[in-house]
Amino acid sequence: MAHSTSAKKRIRQNHSHRARNRWRLRTLRTAVKTFDDKILHGSVEEATKAYRAASQLYDRSAQKRVLHKNTAARRKSRMNAQLRAKAKG
Repeated sequence: MAHSTSAKKRIRQNHSHRARNRWRLRTLRTAVKTFDDKILHGSVEEATKAYRAASQLYDRSAQKRVLHKNTAARRKSRMNAQLRAKAKG
């Protein structure tokens, strides 16, 4: 258990940051699942909208350092490849 004031403050900050990061990841995973569903069962326009939404969340998560920027870029690239394959045929 923390005894100093600064250690107690770090515990409070870590708790709130962890909650916020978990919220960001949860919304991101939901957006990716929506994109995957649109790729399988939706039209190209619906998949494009879902891609844009998920892409924005990836960028924001990388900016907030919830994900590494290269991880976000890699996942966006793979989603974009799926979208191009669906648009092609």
